[in-house]
Amino acid sequence: MSVFIRKFFLVLFLPFFSMSAMYVSAAGDVEAGKNKAKICNACHGEDGYAKIPIYPHLAGQNAAYLESSLKAYRAKQRQGGQAVVMHAQAANLSDQDIADLAAFYNSLK
Repeated sequence: MSVFIRKFFLVLFLPFFSMSAMYVSAAGDVEAGKNKAKICNACHGEDGYAKIPIYPHLAGQNAAYLESSLKAYRAKQRQGGQAVVMHAQAANLSDQDIADLAAFYNSLK
């Protein structure tokens, strides 16, 4: 294969590979997430079903959505409702913590 063709394919496909890497997240550990979720229970319920109507149910929620939401709260990009509370809760979560929590809540059906 000529150098030109290799460079052409590299320039053509490299953006697709780098964009797909943005959407890859760490695999979450359900058991680790269960342990980390203890503080979440006060608002979202031990079983992921909130007892107070202003808080959302998290049981069975899509893991990618939960990860995206927690990362947005951590970055203070989500506003309204109880966002200020969630900003504080998410501030010290690592990406792995978030993945674990998302896996745990997703596992609750």
